[in-house]
Amino acid sequence: MANSALEIVGLVLTVIGLIGAAASTGMPMWRVTAFIGENIIVFETRYEGLWMNCFQQANIRMQCKVYDSLLALTPDLQAARGLMCCALALAGLGLLISLMGMQCTSCIGNNRAKRMVLIIAGSLVIMACLCVIIPVSWTGHAIIRDFYNPLLIDAQRRELGEALYIGWVASAFLLAGGCILAFCNFQSEGKGSERYIYSRPTKKSKQKTPSCTKALLNPQNLPASASFIEWHTCSKMAKPKQVCYD
Repeated sequence: MANSALEIVGLVLTVIGLIGAAASTGMPMWRVTAFIGENIIVFETRYEGLWMNCFQQANIRMQCKVYDSLLALTPDLQAARGLMCCALALAGLGLLISLMGMQCTSCIGNNRAKRMVLIIAGSLVIMACLCVIIPVSWTGHAIIRDFYNPLLIDAQRRELGEALYIGWVASAFLLAGGCILAFCNFQSEGKGSERYIYSRPTKKSKQKTPSCTKALLNPQNLPASASFIEWHTCSKMAKPKQVCYD
């Protein structure tokens, strides 16, 4: 029951991370105009994203334009496009695979196979987390480096946009969801659940102990007619098997 609850929690976290990664990929707010100095018009804001750049005037109207050439983008934005698309694909694939390995579904009947499926799904989600956090952190580092570069003028400096913060939060959700899916059903194969059933003795089952059994309990009373003794193991306890020879 606890494992099923953990699987649902991991699934919900993965869905939230996937939505956040998709929102961060489509939003143009990766780079925002920095209001520094007196030459920047305050009522006009410029946004630069992975697919387009936008201008917003007085918080009312926004005009966007798709990039004409991919080669004209900076290296961090070029890499961010591919990595964010890979993150969405990996997270979506891991989400679909995790649905087949959950205990509340009957797609797979074997529990061992379900555990392996969840481990694979969790690994894909963790890889998606890496594909999100790498471009987001790379772009954030480039923005901070250019902001403190004395060779750039104030009009060329940018600030961290909302899409970067959403990407960092989405990567955290993906990491948590992937770890829960991968390790929620992790159990060592050697530790199995052992159950012992004890039956209450009845009056009919009470019998006299045979002589050979008494001899086993006291080796000094072993009769000469007993040639050898056989043992058998049951539930980690050695019990003598009654073997009598005349």
